[in-house]
Amino acid sequence: MSETYDEADWSAALSGDGDGFGRLFDRHRDRVYRHSIRLVPVAADADDVVAVVFLEAWRRRAEVRFVDGSLLPWLLVTATNAAANLSRSSRRHRALLDRLPPGEHHPDHAPSFDDGEAQAALARMPLPDRQVITLCVLEGFSEREAADALAVAPGTIKSRLSRAKKRLAQQLDRARTPARSLREEAPHGF
Repeated sequence: MSETYDEADWSAALSGDGDGFGRLFDRHRDRVYRHSIRLVPVAADADDVVAVVFLEAWRRRAEVRFVDGSLLPWLLVTATNAAANLSRSSRRHRALLDRLPPGEHHPDHAPSFDDGEAQAALARMPLPDRQVITLCVLEGFSEREAADALAVAPGTIKSRLSRAKKRLAQQLDRARTPARSLREEAPHGF
């Protein structure tokens, strides 16, 4: 059944109908993927093989052959070749890296840095406050766009934003102000 569709869709694709090629892709992508995943050393490479197969199908469209009206056998053979090429390329790359002298070890300093006062203060805020600050202040969406995204009235966003900004400013002020000792807070003269 797909055999007759393959030839019709291929003919449509060759005459400029992108949907024809899309239907072929949708019809055979999963089979090509399952075939490819068995051939590559890393499962993630199967996605690359599938992409190469369909690119090659289009690039070599004059050479594509159908078997009993089906494009699938040609796609599977192309997948086998693409997987072999990818594996060969990976082996060469690893061999090249193995020949290089080892690099000097540099520790990762990322864990020693925090996200800063503002990020920490934002993280401590309630979810509705974080949402409105993120959408309106950090991402630059209008109040109307934020209201649409959060499925609330624009007036709600306006009031939430105002309150959230005040709360964030208060949290930042508390983070920046050194804690007072009990002696400083006690009335003088005692």
